[in-house]
Order: sequence, then C-alpha cells, then structure tokens
Amino acid sequence: MPAQFTGAGWRKSSHSNGNGGNNCVEVTVAASAVGVRDSKNPDGAVLRFSPAAWKSFLSDAKHGNFDVIS
Repeated sequence: MPAQFTGAGWRKSSHSNGNGGNNCVEVTVAASAVGVRDSKNPDGAVLRFSPAAWKSFLSDAKHGNFDVIS
C-alpha cells in the first residue's frame, strides 16, 4: 500500500450491507490523492487518483455517463 494511505480511514458505500454487499470498493482521501481498493482484499493494490480526476469521475457517474443501456 502506498505510504500516503497507511493508517487511512477507508470508507465503503452506504449501499453496502451484510446481505451480499461485500463486493465493494473502499475509498480514502489523502492530502494529494484519492485511494480506491477492493474491500475483499484490503492489503492488495490501491488505485491512486488525483483529486481532480476523482471529482471528474464522480461527476460523470452521477450524470449517467457510465450507464449501460441494453
């Protein structure tokens, strides 16, 4: 895990629960980066994003830009 995320407070979505909601990602915010990891493997890899990239991702997700239409 990158040193900047050691001891970080990781958060899971409020939509995650004990009824199969364990397949989630966790997010933490550090001074200069946002970290994302697999909740099932907290000691595994951490994806690191700049705050601007994370903000852009969240905006796109909120606006449905990643929705799959079948």
